[in-house]
Amino acid sequence: MEIVADPIIQRGANHKGTNTLLWHTLPVTEVETYLDTDLQTGLSTAAVADRQTADGFNELRETPPTPLWARFLEQLKNFVVLILIAASLLSVLLGDYVEAVAIMAIVLLNALLGVLQESRAEAALASLRQLAAPVARVLRGGRHEDIPAREAVPGDVVLLSPGHYVPADLRLAESVNLRVDESPFTGESVPVAKDVHRELSAVCPLAERVNMTYRGTIVTYGRGRGIVVATGIRTEIGQIAELVQSQPAPPTPLQEKLDELGRNLSFIALGLCGLVFLGGVLRGFDWLDMVLIAVSLAIAAVPEGLPAVVTVSLALGMREMVRRHAIIRKLPAVETLGATTIICTDKTGTVTQNVMTAVRLYVNERRLDPAASYDAALARDDQRGVELLLRGGLLCNDAHLETAGGRTDIQSRSSNP
Repeated sequence: MEIVADPIIQRGANHKGTNTLLWHTLPVTEVETYLDTDLQTGLSTAAVADRQTADGFNELRETPPTPLWARFLEQLKNFVVLILIAASLLSVLLGDYVEAVAIMAIVLLNALLGVLQESRAEAALASLRQLAAPVARVLRGGRHEDIPAREAVPGDVVLLSPGHYVPADLRLAESVNLRVDESPFTGESVPVAKDVHRELSAVCPLAERVNMTYRGTIVTYGRGRGIVVATGIRTEIGQIAELVQSQPAPPTPLQEKLDELGRNLSFIALGLCGLVFLGGVLRGFDWLDMVLIAVSLAIAAVPEGLPAVVTVSLALGMREMVRRHAIIRKLPAVETLGATTIICTDKTGTVTQNVMTAVRLYVNERRLDPAASYDAALARDDQRGVELLLRGGLLCNDAHLETAGGRTDIQSRSSNP
């Protein structure tokens, strides 16, 4: 087996697993020893507490929430809005206070509406994140426990079964027909078969590390057991998230069009006002009067109602998307899908709810409804058939007394007559 010189020393004398490149090169026993864990009993409560204190929670670093004042200023960055603010200031200088107040009222209402809609979207997304928080099945103190995935720590022994999200980067120690959907990393919809005993080199690419599973992937078949080697931002998907968050968000097509419209309007208005000013001065009119006339024309050329119309239209679009169970975080992004001309998707991918529910039972060539009760209505032969059917289902799942098993086991358990 090809291993670079002393990979444990390269990672440093701690259990954080800050470098996940070399975990796939080590034997399971060495990983178990290095992380001071036990595949048969898992970590103790005291060890879990110490590692949570040292490593923090198993969660990706999120950008801090934007304060309201910053969201408000964000609404004013539109070029047309900046032109309106400039027009309002010019109206004040010219003594037209009614016009100035009207323009600023439109600008402020437009910004407040945008902030309100985006705040509602952020609150809805926060609620969804809490509802969709993944669960990890771990072995701690010799017992199976279902814990929030954010509480997993390096050295935890994680049990994998179909339908479960992998809560952290794992070095697999056991696999039985285990297949994992790693499309978030590889783009391939075909699940990857895992092999715990495969010897891999240090330069093996991520897509070929069959003795590892990574956070954010999904178990599609079989079962397995692995040791957590990296959590939070130290996972592979955590590194990707760091790169994504470091990039500024590009403007939407609508924002680009509005900025272009604002620039064109400003150039045209300034050009026409300049011609009016020069024409008046050349014909002998007082230059100060011509300045006032030119500035008044410039203010009149600015479309005060455009930002308000755009914001109201986007707000209505956001409400319609909510009615269709889609949440838009940023108001200008509502029209992004409408600007899409080509959508690329994998023809082999299937969108499902990731559950399997028994809707019909067939016993002695009879079709039964699993939601009904047949204790008294069934004949003796049918009762015996139902008993054998349910016993077969009981023996063919991975459920334990402490946990409910995989997704299929959970759904079928609630559907048994």
